[in-house]
Amino acid sequence: MNPSQVIANYESLSALTGQMREAAMRGEWDYLINIEHQCGELVATMKPFDIEVMLDEAARLHKNQLIHKILADDAEIRNRAQVWMSQLQLSMQSNRQEQRLLHAYGA
Repeated sequence: MNPSQVIANYESLSALTGQMREAAMRGEWDYLINIEHQCGELVATMKPFDIEVMLDEAARLHKNQLIHKILADDAEIRNRAQVWMSQLQLSMQSNRQEQRLLHAYGA
């Protein structure tokens, strides 16, 4: 693998995390999970070559910019997922309370 292929892999990863961020913003969690699997596969193939291939200064700077975007997308995904999980937890608590009331007072 050569330096341009390493950068192309990071660009692909950045595009995938961007798609994941958009899916999280739309609440499309199943789609997000599918893309997450693609990211995992890409990262697994990237790792061995990322260590071996030497990049020049311009490529290192570009890689660094891509990593920052990937991390920002990841942070946004986590924030959106946290909100969704909190809403889901509240909904589940409400349903449990409703079930207890129905059980206690009959339906």
